Amino acid sequence: MTKVTILSLQDMKRDRKKIAALTCYDLTTARLLDEAGVDVLLVGDSLGMVRLGHVSTLPVTVDDMVYHTRIVARANPRALLVTDMPFLSYQASIEDAVRNSGRMLKAGAEAVKIEGGTEIAAVIRALRGFGIPVMGHIGMTPQSVHAFGGYKIQGRMKNQAAKILADARAIEKAGVFAMVLECIPAELGRRISRAVKVPTIGIGAGSNCDGQILVVDDILGLTPPPGPRFIKRYADLRKLIKQAAQDYAREVRDGKFPDAEHSYE
Repeated sequence: MTKVTILSLQDMKRDRKKIAALTCYDLTTARLLDEAGVDVLLVGDSLGMVRLGHVSTLPVTVDDMVYHTRIVARANPRALLVTDMPFLSYQASIEDAVRNSGRMLKAGAEAVKIEGGTEIAAVIRALRGFGIPVMGHIGMTPQSVHAFGGYKIQGRMKNQAAKILADARAIEKAGVFAMVLECIPAELGRRISRAVKVPTIGIGAGSNCDGQILVVDDILGLTPPPGPRFIKRYADLRKLIKQAAQDYAREVRDGKFPDAEHSYE
């Protein structure tokens, strides 16, 4: 299959072809998702919650993201590889943003994703000036969870919707090649997707976005239910893995494993 690039995503929006994106944090999953034809793999700072045991994305470090990016990049010949910039890796100064984003590209990322709207436009412009592709992220931005008072849908109020639409236009003008729209009303997702020329990738933002992204652990059923409304579980690996481990433990304790078939002469 043809390698997915930033230009590919722009062509997909123009041709009205939907973009399929998933998060990814390890080599085995990266290989399977790439072989499945997923267009974009995001090494998300969501790894803090689904893999590192944190209650939010805030404790995730640059070193964490570099480590997981390097692993995913080894098994990803086709999909576009994007890495999240973690909390306070780009907000303090443009120098920090450039240095830390550069580390992600050196680790194998082909672009970085940063959260924020009008307030982060100068950082986006600076990164683009140094040849670093940037994906935006507006709406419910998890790194602002405390400012929002929790993980809550954004944009229901008229003034909120106007602010998010203004954010979309601002980061497009600053140079993002695509943007994630998270936890906003479907109608606002449709309006933004029509208002900007770059691809929009929704997560809880309705079906009119140019693409969709979910956390891979969620679609595989590895995270505990129920989870947010926008999650759809396509498998129940929690049940399968638990059952396999129980069967193994029982056979070991009963002396049934290893048997002759699984032993050497």
